[in-house]
Amino acid sequence: MDALKNAVDYGVIGLLLALSVWCVAIAVERWLFFRRIDLAQYQDSRVLEIALTHRLVIIGTVAANAPYIGLLGTVLGIMLTFHTMGTSGTMAVNTIMIGLSLALKATAVGLLVAIPCVVMNNLLRRKIAEILTLHKVQHGSRS
Repeated sequence: MDALKNAVDYGVIGLLLALSVWCVAIAVERWLFFRRIDLAQYQDSRVLEIALTHRLVIIGTVAANAPYIGLLGTVLGIMLTFHTMGTSGTMAVNTIMIGLSLALKATAVGLLVAIPCVVMNNLLRRKIAEILTLHKVQHGSRS
């Protein structure tokens, strides 16, 4: 059962933290790309939209699924707590509460990853809408 405990502690939470770092890196890269983009290079707004939305699906996917990954960690942690209670034969309240509180940390981390990802996704998509509107104003309705 130590393997399961390590899977929850290091596997699930480590995965969530790695996904968080990945999303922040993508968001920073996209933001820097938005700052240096030359709208004159793009005559067609559809090509511009493809260039602007590159890799944003990753941020949206992490935002949508991070709570579920955290929930998986919580379920595994609760299973571990029940297994430990069953094999030890003790029903000490403090042991149960410690096990459950440690299990819930995976859900908390999942939410802590998902919420900033949703915010980053919304901010970047808003910036894309602004850039596309500016492109349409500059290039007229031929795009």
